[in-house]
Amino acid sequence: MKTIVTGVIGMDAHIVGNRILQRVLEREGFKVVPLGALTPPAEFIKAAVETDADAIVISSLYGHAEIDCQGFRDKCIEAGLQDILLYIGGNLSVGRSDFNKTKKIFSDMGFNRVYPPDVKLESFISDIKNDLEISSES
Repeated sequence: MKTIVTGVIGMDAHIVGNRILQRVLEREGFKVVPLGALTPPAEFIKAAVETDADAIVISSLYGHAEIDCQGFRDKCIEAGLQDILLYIGGNLSVGRSDFNKTKKIFSDMGFNRVYPPDVKLESFISDIKNDLEISSES
């Protein structure tokens, strides 16, 4: 069973979408370590180390994820998590912005996948299963 750490980063309190994501991941057979809202970046990394997680899934809706995630991949590497998969999604920047630019920013920061706020959960589940090499028949 693959372990996924989930949470809402920084000072963001928008938890509803994250709870839905947690339930969908559990239904799909993942062990989920839910950190909840208002989670400092270091807590994601600490939980991933403690649970030997396969991926970290971060959500953010308040638009300040770029600030909250500065150096996140480097901190993962420092903690021995160089191979962990990093996913982020939501309203990642303040105001209207071109999602392709936002995606590039987070990809350049080391995130494996970056999702807009209107991502279909089926698409995310398909991606994470493919990335973790899990058969859809498992």
